[in-house]
Amino acid sequence: MVLAIVGAVATVGLISTAFFHWNLGEPGPLLVPRFPLRQFFRELPGHLVWLIPFMLLEASIIPLRALQWQQTLQRKVPFRERYHLVAIGAFTHNVLPGKLGDIIRSFLLARTQRLPFLQCLGSVAVCKLLEFAALMLLVAVSFLGPFGKTMVHFRGALEVALYLCVGLVALVVLLAHYSRPLAQSLHRRHRMPRLQNLLMHVADGLGTARSFRGMATALIWSVGPVLAPALGYGMALHGLGIPGGLFAGAVVLGAIALGQAVPGVPAGMGLYYFVTSWAARSLGASEADAAAFSTLTHLGTVFANVAVGAVSVHQRKLRLKDLRRGGSLAREAAHHVAHEAVEPVSP
Repeated sequence: MVLAIVGAVATVGLISTAFFHWNLGEPGPLLVPRFPLRQFFRELPGHLVWLIPFMLLEASIIPLRALQWQQTLQRKVPFRERYHLVAIGAFTHNVLPGKLGDIIRSFLLARTQRLPFLQCLGSVAVCKLLEFAALMLLVAVSFLGPFGKTMVHFRGALEVALYLCVGLVALVVLLAHYSRPLAQSLHRRHRMPRLQNLLMHVADGLGTARSFRGMATALIWSVGPVLAPALGYGMALHGLGIPGGLFAGAVVLGAIALGQAVPGVPAGMGLYYFVTSWAARSLGASEADAAAFSTLTHLGTVFANVAVGAVSVHQRKLRLKDLRRGGSLAREAAHHVAHEAVEPVSP
């Protein structure tokens, strides 16, 4: 309860930074509007020229992720099935609390295809990691664009992200290669049977990472789900009149990924508004346009994901309470396996 209250307060405070200056420790009002709010709302309809293409590109992420997902799965799953599960996950992520989209699509795949849950969750984890790697590559290429000098200010954060990405890839590769041998070694010694089971599921879920060719192929398929939103944000910046803004979409997307990756901060929406408005202003947008950029890209993303996902939810005849129950069961399954892996077996 306390964490929820702290998260709500932090979210409101961070969102307000897109619209107000905070005068902390200075004389005068605590909050000063960055621009006339009446003018802001009057100008919003003029942004439809870039908002509609932005939403279409956001919606295209779902089929692109469905194509990518097959590259990390150990057996063939029909595209229609993958598409619906990714869409249902996107719907869940945006409608229900807890950000359970990736967990629910893993859980549903395990149920419909009779696969181990951890194997499905591992395949999704590899997809997310490779998307992060593809994003870092796109951001690196952005240094060659018209905002190369501006990008120098982000070099420190990007270097940290690059090291983090390399470290995560190395960890996944090590787990993929050595989880099964370690499980077999424990089996020969008749020790920790539950950990053996966990390691075998991890090995199956991260199977793609055992092959350089498999990882390279999956990385290529991971470019699409990153390039589409990068183009969407680039078109939005171009629509705001920023010269060369089309090339800066990856920069904004990278800033969003880094901002929302801060551990222990329960204010994802607030961080989104804070990061996107700050990035837009840094790239040359006016304060009013930067706030419109944050507001409309957020609403456009939510609308695109919910609209596309709702179709799949309807076709699968699912209800919100079914998704809530599925999310709860998935979390319980993950917690149960993790608990068993570390809990000693009674003789």
